[in-house]
Amino acid sequence: MRIARFAHADTMAFGVVEGDLDAGAQALTVAAIEGHPFGAIRFTGQRWALSDVRLLSPILPSKVVCVGRNYADHAAEQHAAAPTEPLLFLKPSTSVIGPLDAIRLPTQSKQVDHEAELAIVIGAPGARRADRSAAERAIFGYTCANDVTARDLQATDGQWTRAKGFDSFCPIGPWIVTDFDPADREVRCEVGPDPEQREVRQLGRTRDMTFDPVTLVSYISHVMTLLPGDVILTGTPAGVGPLAAGESVIVRIEGLGELVNPVLELG
Repeated sequence: MRIARFAHADTMAFGVVEGDLDAGAQALTVAAIEGHPFGAIRFTGQRWALSDVRLLSPILPSKVVCVGRNYADHAAEQHAAAPTEPLLFLKPSTSVIGPLDAIRLPTQSKQVDHEAELAIVIGAPGARRADRSAAERAIFGYTCANDVTARDLQATDGQWTRAKGFDSFCPIGPWIVTDFDPADREVRCEVGPDPEQREVRQLGRTRDMTFDPVTLVSYISHVMTLLPGDVILTGTPAGVGPLAAGESVIVRIEGLGELVNPVLELG
């Protein structure tokens, strides 16, 4: 099931995206549901063509927990050793944006990088000190994410809060897929000013994670309680690089769809 959050006229709701992705966006519809998606799904009877609604970030998390250097090749390109246990940091909820929302380049940074990532969405209430079985049950689904990073500030600050925490630095979407197997999926990032001039910057596979998603949920739940809607970013493969105003960045994860965001100067 694909769960989206969307706006249409005076309606803002969660919905189920229906149809065959391979047939193109024009073949998809979104069926509104009552309330939030973490319990029984009850349809309202309202349904629109996906092209007639505006997709929002699929969830508004209380927190975004991120995992650094979870791909050995990315650790190597950052001239850092792969960690022996998950390396955690946080992004504020105010950094979250949705599909087609703009990543805004802050004036404080001269190098803002993309980081394509698989994101976990938690569904269980109060996941705390979860063993592996409970951690797996706590996962509601998966979506695409971009851990946008002010690389120069990350280097000069000596810690990552400012570099990772600017408004618009956590695009997620386009929807949450609840029946997704993350074991071996392609993670791709393309950047460029238009479809004819985009280059593939990142191309990895989830099988190359040092710590798999269930391990991460369990580990994090022994540090902090995870709440329904919380998001975990699972790390990025090699190939991170700078973004420039006027470009678009596309994160594609096999089986999940694509997350597209334009890049603009902060104005």
